[in-house]
Amino acid sequence: MTCAEAFQAYAFRALGFGERLLPRADIGVCEQIVLIGSGMIWNVYFAALALSLGFFCAVGLALAKNSRTWLIRKPAEWFIFVFRGSPLFIQFFMAYEAFVLLPRLGFEFTFLGIAIEAETRWLARAWLGALIVLWLNTSAYSAEIFYGALRAVPKGDLEAADAYGLTGWKKFRRVVFPTTMRLAWPAYTNEAIFLFHSTALVFFSSFPAFQQMGDALYYANYFADRTFNPFIPYPIVAVYFVLFTLLIIALFGAINKRLNRHLPQEARPRLRYRPTLIR
Repeated sequence: MTCAEAFQAYAFRALGFGERLLPRADIGVCEQIVLIGSGMIWNVYFAALALSLGFFCAVGLALAKNSRTWLIRKPAEWFIFVFRGSPLFIQFFMAYEAFVLLPRLGFEFTFLGIAIEAETRWLARAWLGALIVLWLNTSAYSAEIFYGALRAVPKGDLEAADAYGLTGWKKFRRVVFPTTMRLAWPAYTNEAIFLFHSTALVFFSSFPAFQQMGDALYYANYFADRTFNPFIPYPIVAVYFVLFTLLIIALFGAINKRLNRHLPQEARPRLRYRPTLIR
């Protein structure tokens, strides 16, 4: 099979389009590159949605942790502590066990006198269950980053806002939140990169792929088992992750430049990729 034929047959197989059967014999490098690249669609899906949802949750958690009311502050502190204090793989395992148990217990409720049975079996699939775990995990880590930046907002900025008569929501929107984002963005960029790398753990979690439409490591493991040569598919996965990491750095760097557009060129903080070896 030529590279063009492999692309036509398997480019979007991870989404359910193209050939349904995986290659079983005479597996070439082109098939591996195309299918692993197709699986990367799911890794991008997990990272993009988890980051998008987690960003807003993290902002809310950071504000809750900074609250003086203990009824608001304590739940946020415990949520952050639990998800930062436990390994991500264990969170995958515990969530899967809970989501598998839900359909067995049944989930029914009555609305306007009508009994409704909620559909819960999709929670045990990777595309939803694993996404929820990644979403909650990055919310906790990002919330701690935003909380630290929130506490580091210069007092001079707050006093200037008070002098201009800004209070409440207007003060938060125009002064506190933009400054918090400027301070937190370099660290949040590293969190985004780490979350994208963490999507590789979805394959090792208990969440099954839907109709063999797995992520990049799903196909890499398949090829390694079929060809008895792991030194081709796994480096291909690594190259894909490096390329997407460079894309994340470029995207977040552009946002960082936008956040600091009011500063002189020499005073703008530059993003530096500092990989987290131990988390």
